[in-house]
Amino acid sequence: MQDPKTGVKSQPQRLVITTIPHAITGEDILSWLADRFQIDTQEARNFGSMLVALGYIYPLQDHKRLVIKPDASLYRFQTPYFWPTQQWPVEDTDYAIYLAKRNIRKKGILELHEQEQYNRLHKWMNHKWDFIVMQAKEQYRAAKERKKPDRVVFDCQERAYWVVHRPPPGTVSAMDYGLDRRIDPNADEVCPTLSLVKYCATYNGHDPFLSKCLPSNPWITDDITYWNLNMPNVEIPTKMRVERWTFSFGELLSDPRGRDDFRLFLKKEFSGENLAFWEGCEDLKWGTAATMREKAEQIYKSFLARGAPRWINIDGKTMEITVNGLKHPHRYVLDAAQTHIYMLMKKDSFGRYLKSPVFKDTLKKAVCPEEHKYSDAQLEQNAKNRRPSLSPIVLRQQEKEHRAKMAANAPVDITQVMSKLSKTGKEVDFPSANASPSLPFLAHSPACPSPISVALDSTSASERRAEAGEGGAAGIPEARAPAAGSVSRSCMPLSLRRLLKRGCTPSTMFASLSPKYHSAAGTSSRIQPISPDQPSQAPPRRIGNFFQIKVDIPPECRIYPIESEDEDEEENRAASRGGVGAKEIICPWESLTPQNGTG
Repeated sequence: MQDPKTGVKSQPQRLVITTIPHAITGEDILSWLADRFQIDTQEARNFGSMLVALGYIYPLQDHKRLVIKPDASLYRFQTPYFWPTQQWPVEDTDYAIYLAKRNIRKKGILELHEQEQYNRLHKWMNHKWDFIVMQAKEQYRAAKERKKPDRVVFDCQERAYWVVHRPPPGTVSAMDYGLDRRIDPNADEVCPTLSLVKYCATYNGHDPFLSKCLPSNPWITDDITYWNLNMPNVEIPTKMRVERWTFSFGELLSDPRGRDDFRLFLKKEFSGENLAFWEGCEDLKWGTAATMREKAEQIYKSFLARGAPRWINIDGKTMEITVNGLKHPHRYVLDAAQTHIYMLMKKDSFGRYLKSPVFKDTLKKAVCPEEHKYSDAQLEQNAKNRRPSLSPIVLRQQEKEHRAKMAANAPVDITQVMSKLSKTGKEVDFPSANASPSLPFLAHSPACPSPISVALDSTSASERRAEAGEGGAAGIPEARAPAAGSVSRSCMPLSLRRLLKRGCTPSTMFASLSPKYHSAAGTSSRIQPISPDQPSQAPPRRIGNFFQIKVDIPPECRIYPIESEDEDEEENRAASRGGVGAKEIICPWESLTPQNGTG
């Protein structure tokens, strides 16, 4: 277009007292485009407007309107230095120098939007504003040494450049729709072809369209061996399945069997709470809306609260965002913390897992099935023996049972049990215990027994029978011993008696089981029976348990565990002793002495 012979015709144009060389009109531009590309006038006008909007041609009169007019309006070609194809970085420092130079030339009279940008840049770049003003003065002094036509042309070119890259408010800029705005310019260059080739080469052996399905394709041979070997929670996975875990961390977490293997590794690394937190966030994100608030509160108490049993290590900013979001929980309230933990496991734990003995042992035990080659007769026989597969409902039920089994095998936090034992007069929560139909649990804690049932479980059967005999002498009907089939064994993983055998300070919690007991006011912590017929000194006897609790409870509501080793000796001693009060607590490290008439 700028060729002197075949390009657009140009001529010098006189503006006021200045002559501008190589000026062209909009009508000449449109006619040249229509003749050159054999297009109609409307298409030539659209193409010419694009050239003006991108800065290849700039108007001399109305510089704010970046469109081409089909009349005698004057335009000029932009110098190649300011073309967008040069991809010069548009920095705020250069724009500040341009505004400072215009401010000097116009003596402080700028347009409204330029004045606002000038004040903003002055405030933001105050630390180097002296340098900006010095550069503007030097460029202004150098421009005054040029000839006036050259100075006017350079001013127009520079103004046209900044109108394109720093347009006035309300103006649509063509640079906003370039490729640099649709992608991240700071990201590394990625070749789509190489990425596609790399992906195909990686997953070539795992694509059933590109490789064989071992041992056989169940849709063709009616043999379900392939499905059995690739079940979600199969005990021994296939070698190809284990190898696929090494492709990426996402592949490992997407496979239930791989996630179980990774969980085992994290337990040995004492960082299993990271995967548990990630799974809890996934459950919250894809769960029902009715349980959303409850799940969010449970995750906060287990992983994020101060002193949580499975506290996770995240930075303070992420913690603040997550805690503030939990005030109004929604599905994606934990995304920031989940992403932090995911990247932590991906960058740290995943690499060590691939080098760990856990992964190597799983890879060593993995099976590599051989290909099944069936004849036509065998294929017909397989079709006759075909049976319907398991329903998805049954598979989901099996998955729930597997999760419940894993939750039941979770380790018991002994620190939580000890902290709850220290609370006086409150219910003691235990991880698990036998549920008795005669002693229902509290409504708010369906899985935790009451303190009375715990006390009964820690008392031997001989003491209960001796107590029942003493109760019968006092007018209470004697309870009949239950049948052998009805005897229930305590299933608590850590019984109260064994726990306190290791050393526990005296607590007044058990005294609160019966409202009739009270200790001397501020004089002693020993608990004595109220009955005045009680002897001042209890006869010396061998204590089999660390402590014994005897409470007045109906015989039909008692639980009788299997008898201990010293049951016979205790039964004989109980029979030889006189009637001891049914309501008493005897501590082995103290003897009963009368104090102030109340013991």
